[in-house]
Amino acid sequence: MTAEPVILVETRAGVRTLSLNRPDKLNAANDALLLTLTEELRTADADPAVRVIVVTGSGRGFCAGQDLGDVSGRDMTFTEHLNHTYNPLIRTIRGLGKPVITAVNGVAAGAGASLALSGDIRLWSRSASLIEVFSNIALVPDSGSTWFLPRLVGYHRAFELMALAERVGAEEGLRLGLCEHVYPDESFRADVQAYAERLAVRPANALRLTKQALNAALTTTLDQALEKEAELQQLAGDHWEHEEGVTAFKARRAPEFVREA
Repeated sequence: MTAEPVILVETRAGVRTLSLNRPDKLNAANDALLLTLTEELRTADADPAVRVIVVTGSGRGFCAGQDLGDVSGRDMTFTEHLNHTYNPLIRTIRGLGKPVITAVNGVAAGAGASLALSGDIRLWSRSASLIEVFSNIALVPDSGSTWFLPRLVGYHRAFELMALAERVGAEEGLRLGLCEHVYPDESFRADVQAYAERLAVRPANALRLTKQALNAALTTTLDQALEKEAELQQLAGDHWEHEEGVTAFKARRAPEFVREA
């Protein structure tokens, strides 16, 4: 028998969907899943036919965090494990030139919560939930949670969610800014695809530079951000997308930012 792939890959209308595929374990992560996801993200970023990347889960969960059985008894420190698996994954997502949507279709717990928060756009289903479960096993939030969460909800609320391991449902997640939209369970995948296709026809180069600018601005001063904007604006202005946008504006037509490779 051929083993089921740990990541399912589908491409439609410029959207590459990567589905975590361990549904019997609520997509709890093992090394194979994490390393394969990182590889598939890089492959998608290098593919000119792909304009938007969606990361979601198979079955009824997004990602239940680390599969503890996979690391039990292993001769590897916590630090070594994170540096081998989760940290490269999160760095890859944040460094990709293409927009990444994390489509949370169920529970996102522990490192799965970090993964859910790492996208450029976060879309949740009604049944989605997020829980920083680390303190329940006396560990520290990792995989980027201590960076993402306080920037979204503030230090104090982030600490409370982490200290008490409180579950956040979809409506509360939307109110707190943990996601941009919440969709019905029954139409979630179709709604995510439709949203991703809207993003896929936007100017890819401009979005890539916008992502660079935002990532830089999160850890710089205002003066540094202004300098970065000026640098990137020149790159955007020299690209054919800008000429197309201006031409379309003058002609009072919709711009066409997708060109055949």
